[in-house]
Amino acid sequence: MAGRRTPKSNVFLSKLSSAIYEQILPDLQLISLPRDCDIYRTAGKIDYIYFPISSIVAVVKVLMDGEAPEVAVIGNDGIVGTDAFMGVYSPTSRAIVQSAGMAYRVKTSVAKKMFDTEPEFRSLVMRYIHVIFSHTAQIAACNRYHHLQQQVCRFLLTSLDRWASNRISLTHQRISDLLGVRRSGVSEVSSNLAKLGLIKYHRGCVTILDRDGLEKMVCECYKVIKQESNLFLV
Repeated sequence: MAGRRTPKSNVFLSKLSSAIYEQILPDLQLISLPRDCDIYRTAGKIDYIYFPISSIVAVVKVLMDGEAPEVAVIGNDGIVGTDAFMGVYSPTSRAIVQSAGMAYRVKTSVAKKMFDTEPEFRSLVMRYIHVIFSHTAQIAACNRYHHLQQQVCRFLLTSLDRWASNRISLTHQRISDLLGVRRSGVSEVSSNLAKLGLIKYHRGCVTILDRDGLEKMVCECYKVIKQESNLFLV
């Protein structure tokens, strides 16, 4: 297995002690997650816990009119399916693959048993759940109070932090869906950022050309989210 595809390519798994890591390792299964895949829709329950290594999963809240804005983003920094650790096995939000890639998964029953019996594993899960809650609150504030260009910059930078290269598999339609805004607005912002030499968009992929430039244009929400994530890395 290539080094970049080892379970420790996922930050959560890399932070486990050797004893706990060796305990969960035999139950981990490497799988491919295609773009736009709704992870739990088929089963209708959280039957697996996912640890992305080269994919990005958007957690979205579906509204009555069908809109589904993003409330959290999960990449190689964490885990998908945390509701199960709190005894909720029917997903209350949808988990949609934002950018295709690989992930490890483990049966929920295996992960839940470790959560119940291994204090170290339980403590790390709870710390990560706190990070997700903080991200959700900050994204809600950002989408309410900051203008679209700042939101798009925040979206691109948080995605970049969870991706292995500066070329991210993303369409304007997907960005607009996750931000809950019109596609035309995202296209206009993307065009402006491209003219400034910050990004390049081609055939459903966004290439970040100038990260520092994006960071100068983004609102404070990106720094707050990044700081929370960095605390988890400590």
